[in-house]
Amino acid sequence: MTGPQEAATRVVHLRRGGTSVVLRLDPEVLPCVLHWGSDLGDVRASELDGLLLAARLPESDSVMYRQEAVSILPQHSTGWLGRPGLLGSRDGTAWSVAFEHVTHRVDEAGTDGWPDGPDGAARLVSIGTDHACKLLVTTELRLLASGLVALRATVTNEGADRYEVNHLEPALPVPDAAQELLDMTGAHAHERVPQRHRFEAGQWMREAWGGRPGHDSATVLCAGTEGFGFRRGTVWGVHLGWSGNQVLSAERHTAGWRLLRGGERLLPDEGTIAPGTSYSSPWLYGSWGRGLDEFSARFHEYLRARPQHPTSPRPVVLNTWEAVYFDHDLPKLLELAEAAAALGVERFVLDDGWFHARRDDTAGLGDWHVDEDVWPDGLNPLVDRVHALGMEFGLWVEPEMVNLDSDLARAHPDWVLQTEHGPGLPARHQHVLDLGNPDAFAHVVDLISGLVKQYGVAYLKWDHNRPLVDAGHARTGRPSVHAQTAATYRMMAELKDRHDGLEIESCCAGGGRLDLGIMEYADRVWVSDCIDAHELHRLLRWTGLTLPRELLGTHVGAPTDHTTGRRLSLDFRAGSALFGHFGVEWDLTAAESGELDQLRTWIDRYKQERTLLHTGTVVNADLDVPGLELTGVVARDRGEALYRLSALEHTVTTPPGRLHLPGLDPDRLYLVTSAATPHAPDGVGVRPTMPWAREGVRMTGRLLEQVGVQAPALPVDALVLIRATAI
Repeated sequence: MTGPQEAATRVVHLRRGGTSVVLRLDPEVLPCVLHWGSDLGDVRASELDGLLLAARLPESDSVMYRQEAVSILPQHSTGWLGRPGLLGSRDGTAWSVAFEHVTHRVDEAGTDGWPDGPDGAARLVSIGTDHACKLLVTTELRLLASGLVALRATVTNEGADRYEVNHLEPALPVPDAAQELLDMTGAHAHERVPQRHRFEAGQWMREAWGGRPGHDSATVLCAGTEGFGFRRGTVWGVHLGWSGNQVLSAERHTAGWRLLRGGERLLPDEGTIAPGTSYSSPWLYGSWGRGLDEFSARFHEYLRARPQHPTSPRPVVLNTWEAVYFDHDLPKLLELAEAAAALGVERFVLDDGWFHARRDDTAGLGDWHVDEDVWPDGLNPLVDRVHALGMEFGLWVEPEMVNLDSDLARAHPDWVLQTEHGPGLPARHQHVLDLGNPDAFAHVVDLISGLVKQYGVAYLKWDHNRPLVDAGHARTGRPSVHAQTAATYRMMAELKDRHDGLEIESCCAGGGRLDLGIMEYADRVWVSDCIDAHELHRLLRWTGLTLPRELLGTHVGAPTDHTTGRRLSLDFRAGSALFGHFGVEWDLTAAESGELDQLRTWIDRYKQERTLLHTGTVVNADLDVPGLELTGVVARDRGEALYRLSALEHTVTTPPGRLHLPGLDPDRLYLVTSAATPHAPDGVGVRPTMPWAREGVRMTGRLLEQVGVQAPALPVDALVLIRATAI
């Protein structure tokens, strides 16, 4: 089909980015996905009709036990006995939705972009009319240019009284071959720990009730063939682009269907819609791939194609938190800025502790003006010097939060989110400011905007340290998590509108909020409050399932890590941080001269490599040796690649076998050499230990991936870099 038109056939085939989506369209039912995955090529209309016939089930005495078609918003009224996609009521009535008719509109022109972004998406919009319940239910499925699927549903109230949506959860089916589930768990400073189990009958549900996805966020929920990995098996998975309460679930029903679904977790009354208004679910993103690398590449390609995606070289950052904490002393910070500039740092970020009464984390939050006792001349002496040294200036803020011990909370106690029992438990001695209150919103956005203008702030590190529990409007008592999430989006957007070029980092006590909803406004995420390089390997690999490396903040910390107490070499710390958006979080004024020289070399290397690292395709090898990790980035034209081999555990296999370098052009010849760490002692760098690395070896991409090269023997928490260059 070409161009927008009323869907006249019973089956449509959408193709983009190596993905096919085949949908069954019926006049009284919302669309049903018959295939989502590998590109089927040019399929004739007669073949699509044949596919519909081929999918027919054996006859049964009840459609309830033989569900031939389950829509992308499953409903009990069609005989579906699983979890309904829409559940709501009009004061206890109109709770069973059934459609008199459904219209389907297919648009393959992509003229209106996605969303407000690059053209090229194929779109199917279906509208179901339920006259008895006085509802319109709309589903919108977009197949993006990258092959990523985006799906949402909207309920419109056409009645004369209010309608309450309890939940609205679109679903994407996966085939019977999907036998294994993968998602993630974790905790503060220990995020994104993968977990797997069988896709058994029933539901596997991952919920977030803290007003953010959370440090234990599932991030993605994947279903794949047995033992799928980064380069093997086939996988399908979903991610929810929403920064508030949410749910992802996998449902295997005895009727034979396997569904991946997601939506917002609505608190009482949050889904209530007045006559003539609507509620829309967040976008549910679906990807598939032959292995997780291809699955994640679709997310990366989509994000990189957005007009707001950062395209300038990602600057080397120095953040002051683990260097000085709350001890803001101007001479010390000036010395730190001088040391940073001498190493080639390009962005200097002043972290928590600069504002009124903020000598620790118990007070001052919400009072967004410079502490005159610590900064009698304002931030100007530091900012002016930072700018004179050729660096951008960045500032830590936490606009959504407030200490009760603050001038703001004392003046406006009704601006604090709370219930009839008060503001509830503190976390890090703080509570949540009600940004859904227009006065509170205007107060905060004007203060932050004034700081950005006054000090030429190029970058805001935007933190979020307290979950949203007992989060109600003080004046009405009604829940406010949904309104708070939407207000946060609006505030970020308004600050960017007021200040052209302003960048925002989403920091949520580290990595608690890095979904695609917040990434509509953020330019970087703080992956974790833990910057231990050993932990960073896991964090980068699994955060990278949705976000490309240029969005992932990775810093070189002190020799002894602040969070874990683990002591690691500088080469290991810097080589680990190299594969993200590189920065430093270390008191450089206390470092030895040799360490500074070594760090300068790594900063120079990052600047040489960042174009490749931040535009290329991320690849990960499925190694059979426990404790070894091989990751890399291959240029889009596959003319070069940089790989990192790391030993994260002691291995009994010495030497550990061959390295199979993934992602190269199978028919091109490559020169493979070590890019050994310049300060690594003998036995750690690959160059002195491997014969092929001393002079380089010439092999085709096919041989490098299928046969490989011998891996070096490495001690624990050591790494080597390997470069492949097309000849």
